[in-house]
Amino acid sequence: MRKIGPAIAVLLSACVLQACSYKGVNNYTANQDTTAVQDTSSTLNLSVDEHDLQFALTAANGNMAEIALGKLAIARGRSKKVKNFGAMMVKDHSKADTKLALIAKAKDIDLPKMLDTATQRKIDLLSAKSGTDFDKAYINYMIADHEKNVALFTDESKKLQDPDLQAFAVKTLPVLQTHLDAINAIHDSMP
Repeated sequence: MRKIGPAIAVLLSACVLQACSYKGVNNYTANQDTTAVQDTSSTLNLSVDEHDLQFALTAANGNMAEIALGKLAIARGRSKKVKNFGAMMVKDHSKADTKLALIAKAKDIDLPKMLDTATQRKIDLLSAKSGTDFDKAYINYMIADHEKNVALFTDESKKLQDPDLQAFAVKTLPVLQTHLDAINAIHDSMP
């Protein structure tokens, strides 16, 4: 019986060593697998670069602003031309917003759900106006905003790396130019 004790101790020690050895190999393999998965996920990342991301966020904020301002023009504008222009803004920018949202979903881009603070302040200032005061302020804001947007989309249609965002910029640019031409014509027809 005394001879069995040392034999069992040796067997138990061997089992413990084997288990420790197995665990170490298993951890090493798991770390290798995790590293491989991490490396693969970074090479398969379909998101866009920082420049393209900023364009998408700016365009989304612009669409939201134009829709909100268009609704405001319909409600507060005095001139039928301003009201009709506002309706065109709601329709065209809602359509652009839908297209951009589809691209963003495919690229795993989180678009803003609310306007940025600066844009919201401008909308709040316009909201305080009514009648011809509103019309004049809205027209001036739309001219400045569309001049800025036409320049941005012209520039970005050449610079964007993501082909879907670039196609969006190229297709949206003529619509923005049409808006700019229309608001300039309204401005020129006002007394």
